[in-house]
Amino acid sequence: MSHYTTGEIAKLCGVTVRTVQYYDTRLLLIPSELTEGGRRLYTEEDVKRLRTICFLREAGLSINTISSLLQEEDPGSVIGILIDRQKVQLQHEISEKEGQLARLDALEQAVKATVNFSVETIGDMVHVMADKKKMNRFYMKLVVIALPLELAEIAALIAAIKTGHWWIFAIWFALMIPITALFVRYYYRRVKYICAQCHETFRPSYKEFFFANHTLRTRKLTCTCCGHKGFAVETLSEE
Repeated sequence: MSHYTTGEIAKLCGVTVRTVQYYDTRLLLIPSELTEGGRRLYTEEDVKRLRTICFLREAGLSINTISSLLQEEDPGSVIGILIDRQKVQLQHEISEKEGQLARLDALEQAVKATVNFSVETIGDMVHVMADKKKMNRFYMKLVVIALPLELAEIAALIAAIKTGHWWIFAIWFALMIPITALFVRYYYRRVKYICAQCHETFRPSYKEFFFANHTLRTRKLTCTCCGHKGFAVETLSEE
């Protein structure tokens, strides 16, 4: 039967000598033999045990959990419960890390998009992120309203092309003008904007809102509080 020293078993399993010694002190990996000089010797079974310990550690199980598992007479009856518990914990940690990553991404975008970045800018960003779910629901609501109108417009255009009766599209186009005006007015009344300069929330004039250059969540406006003109962050109105 082959025997391995502490250094040899550590090399076989891809860990440090100090790790093997630590597992020894925790009674996870007790050497099978001791020489007269006190030298620790490990067998093939010890190698398998160390590899098992390393695998479970890499899976995220704690030393105490592994110790309890290795002492079980029927580890198969316990490992399923431990796996489920560990998976739940890891999913929770992943969710937390994803949340942290989203905050860092938002902060990075705010730094890049804001000329005069300040602590107040972070406060604005926190407000927007807290409002994000509500904003997403609002945008989805707009899509639900606009999509049928867009499809109806396409259908009217196709019907006009196929039949040659362009009055069909003309009538629909005439109807779309007041419908679009009502849609934009609905949008306008339900949002406000956070000024990047004074960090106050304001609502621009309807005309400026309608013609302003914009992205999905920002619009280039003149703040009614401080007069600063630039991209302001869109947020839901509390009215």
